Amino acid sequence: MTEPTPPSGVTAKALSAASILSCALLGIIALYSSGLGLLDPKLHRAGGFALALIAGVAVSAAMRQRLAEEAGRTVNLLHPLSDTVLILAGLWSIWSFHFVQTEMETALYDVTNSDAWPALAGLAVFLELTRRLWGWGLFSVGALAVVYLLFGQDLPGIMEHSGFSLKEVAEALWYNTNKGVFGSITNIVLSTVFIFIIFGALLEGTGAGDTLLKFAFLATRRTRGGPAHAAILASSLFGTMSGSTVANIVGTGTFTIPMIKKRGFSPTFAAGIEATASSGGQIMPPIMGAAALVMADLTGVGYLNIIVAALFPALFYYFSLFAAVTVESRRQGIEVQALTIDDRITRVDLINSVLFLGPIATVIGSLLLGLSTSAAGFYAVIVLLVLSVINPEVRNNPMRVWRSFINGSKSGATLLIAIAAIGILVGSLDTTGLGLKLANVIASVRGDSLFSALAVAMVGALILGMGMPTLPAYLIIILVMGPAIQALGISMLTAHMFVFYYGVASSLTPPVAIAAYAAAPIAGSNPLMTAFMSFRLGMAKFIIPFIFAFYPTILIVEEFHLLPFLWILARTLFCIWLFSSALSAFDRGRLTWAEVVLRFLAAFILLALDPLYHLPALALGVVLILWDWRRGQAKGPELEGSK
Repeated sequence: MTEPTPPSGVTAKALSAASILSCALLGIIALYSSGLGLLDPKLHRAGGFALALIAGVAVSAAMRQRLAEEAGRTVNLLHPLSDTVLILAGLWSIWSFHFVQTEMETALYDVTNSDAWPALAGLAVFLELTRRLWGWGLFSVGALAVVYLLFGQDLPGIMEHSGFSLKEVAEALWYNTNKGVFGSITNIVLSTVFIFIIFGALLEGTGAGDTLLKFAFLATRRTRGGPAHAAILASSLFGTMSGSTVANIVGTGTFTIPMIKKRGFSPTFAAGIEATASSGGQIMPPIMGAAALVMADLTGVGYLNIIVAALFPALFYYFSLFAAVTVESRRQGIEVQALTIDDRITRVDLINSVLFLGPIATVIGSLLLGLSTSAAGFYAVIVLLVLSVINPEVRNNPMRVWRSFINGSKSGATLLIAIAAIGILVGSLDTTGLGLKLANVIASVRGDSLFSALAVAMVGALILGMGMPTLPAYLIIILVMGPAIQALGISMLTAHMFVFYYGVASSLTPPVAIAAYAAAPIAGSNPLMTAFMSFRLGMAKFIIPFIFAFYPTILIVEEFHLLPFLWILARTLFCIWLFSSALSAFDRGRLTWAEVVLRFLAAFILLALDPLYHLPALALGVVLILWDWRRGQAKGPELEGSK
């Protein structure tokens, strides 16, 4: 993430100071509520949004100033005034929520028409902040949800609803602790997710991220791909804690992409592999960019079960990336190169590895002991802070820990702004029943085919998640598509995992491939070509959800049987290799078009349920591999003889 420009002007400096104070208070509240004691729910939500409001306005002001300076423009004097109005209007509306909730607890209180105005002001404020911080996509989702509630009674077909007054809209979207802005999803983020966002920021700030990169380079030093394989390994570890694909790309890509290019790979490939690897960090246990925490709350499935279920699908994805890099390095004739002295593991690196291993072990150990997820995050943060003194850089500059704490809180604050837009969508879907109507439409389109139904759900999920950060994308998709997928007879956990994968995959899907657009400038490659390269390299992410939908034994926690599990495991790995080599039209040597087509066919049919189909496909795949190997062996002596 680009560092914001230092603020100039009295108003900007005051706003920056208020932002730091707000972030500090948010972080302290997260620490207290996760490990020390509970806060009154209405106060927790109101206070969290009030502090996030101030921090969000400050972040947007800093972004605006930086863009103005890059363009050589001066900042409009009306902007500080608009920022002040946003904060005052937002605080008024939040106070109104707290007041109404307090009245409801002490007396029989109905929301009045006068209560509707601060609620509408609050919706406008948070939607405007969403637009500033997260762009037009997420803003449009929230804004359309409000417009639909207000005017949907005039729409045709399934979109029509019975109509709602301003008071009813305010009650559904604002004065509600089950849905809407202050609903259950906000509670999950404040009570569980926030502490892990701070944890991820502290891991990076205390030096764990740098150590992970070095170990990744050491582990892949004997592979052809070298730094490309290291980028995959580092991103899988770094991305699971960062919670953001773009932050992962910036955190690891600035180091790995130049190294990948230096090894001989094209700029487009270097950016593409970093984008696909970084997006995969969101599906890698144990933290999964905080999405696992939300999934555990929404499904009622234990957090440990979630990360166990996610393990093998994530390993399949990273195996596909390793395979793609191996095939590409063969195609370009890139050989194994010696490890440079700069990449060697030092004594300090070995000591710093404790910064990553200790807190992660604390998270898993706390959960095994039966502690809550938020308590596990709290103890992991405490352990990390205690261990951070072993890093000489932290001892020399202790303020880096404080800055990481503030940055983590700032990330949590901006996420809360996005969650406000998601809450608006939740309130709208729940109030109008649109989600169930869409489920019925998909059920009528799919006919009797589970595959076609899942394909329709996949397309819908990719469209809904396009341009969204991982967590908001997952929440939007599961809210809209979840009922339809569960109606197919698929378990709740499988349905959530299915849409979560496509929420992550949407960051690689052209034309709005935000992961590729973040990686392209670092590599100096064309953004659109990088998007298509990322899409090709990450193609396995589009297949894996179908595998665990048809073979839920892969998820282990629901229908595990050892022999079927091992059989589909072997078939999936072979399928991924056939698929990766066919996409590159290369294995040990260049493949003919006939071989490419046959490999694609064998890969897809290999996943069929009926042995009458997948056994011949397996035999065909083996024949194709042996044919390519024998051709390579035959070319070897010819090349030797020509020297």
